[in-house]
Order: sequence, then C-alpha cells, then structure tokens
Amino acid sequence: MFFKRKPDPIKEYLHKCNTIAIVGLSDDPYRASHHIAAYLQSKGYRIIPVNPYVNEVLGEKAYPDLESIPCEVDLVDVFRNEEDILPIINQAVMKNIPAIWLQLGLTSPEGEEIAREKGILFVQDRCIMQEHRRLIG
Repeated sequence: MFFKRKPDPIKEYLHKCNTIAIVGLSDDPYRASHHIAAYLQSKGYRIIPVNPYVNEVLGEKAYPDLESIPCEVDLVDVFRNEEDILPIINQAVMKNIPAIWLQLGLTSPEGEEIAREKGILFVQDRCIMQEHRRLIG
C-alpha cells in the first residue's frame, strides 16, 4: 500500500517565491543575516535589504522599512529582536506580503495569530537557509 504524502506548504512556497525582503540584513559578512542572504541570492532569489543604517547590501539597494520598498515582496525574513517583530508583521500585513519568516530563536504568538487571521504563511524559530537546504537542496 502506498501513502500519498501531504504537500509541504513551506516547500511549495519556497519554490514559487521570488523576492525576499530581509529585515535586519547586515552589510557585515560575518553576520548570520548576511550569510543567509548571500545563500538565498545564490539560489536565485532576489533579496531586498531592509535596514535604515546601510545603503546597499550584496549589490542590492537597502530600504529603511518594508513600507519603502517600491516593488512586490513574496516573503519577509526577519532578523530583529523580538520586541521589533509585531511592528514588522503589521507592516507586512499593510503591504500584503503573503509570507512572514522569523529566523531561528524568534517567535511571536501574537504575530502568528495576526498572520493566521490574514491568511499569511507564518514560519517561526526556523532558519530559512537550513529549511531550503532540507526541502529543496
């Protein structure tokens, strides 16, 4: 007997996703955000740095916040402190970004509830690079 495996919504979304805004992306190549953004860029994703303290990261123009980004964003990847998460989630909701990813060590039960109510894919406490390697390779 064969069992059909349920589709993994994260894997499906990573396949169809093109543009990832990375909030808290550092221009320091020794920071995890920089390393992970470089990995995502090498896999064909367009990355958009969101950091008010830098002009450019990995050859891409940086923006001070999600609201300032002039194009559509498929996913927001967050590298910020937990107290900054809810405002970022609210910006993502206002911008109609369909997916929010909180990096390893970050959680937000309230943010998860907001995302669920809005039909937004919400991933927390997971590294997008590790998940991409595991699910897609």
